[in-house]
Amino acid sequence: MSWTVSEIRSLRVGGYIVVDEEPCKILSISTSKPGKHGEAKARLDVMGIFDQRKRSIVHPVTHGAKVPMIDKRKGQVISIQGGHAQIMDLETYQTFEMLIDDEWKDQLKAGQDCMYMSAMGKMKLTQLSGGD
Repeated sequence: MSWTVSEIRSLRVGGYIVVDEEPCKILSISTSKPGKHGEAKARLDVMGIFDQRKRSIVHPVTHGAKVPMIDKRKGQVISIQGGHAQIMDLETYQTFEMLIDDEWKDQLKAGQDCMYMSAMGKMKLTQLSGGD
């Protein structure tokens, strides 16, 4: 299982939530007062981590929401082939292929250290550092 369940009221801006089976970062949260026969509602504006799509959801504050387990790790670029990079995790020495986003295509070089995040079976390059 790559997510846990948490109440909407315990989520904070900058945190993460799963919307439409996509891990998303919370951009804003606004809550309304409870009505005469209802309970307080929260409106969350979120952005997908991997697809960069903005979404809005409205749920009661006591609603259980999926919170993805985000794993931020350090790796090293071994090789670049077309739009893919082969990366080795510097902690486990596991190698894997990752699709390179447009923002990193010109800057990425073999031998360079990088930071990447992994959530719900997807991976994304987040930062570059060092090099040869």
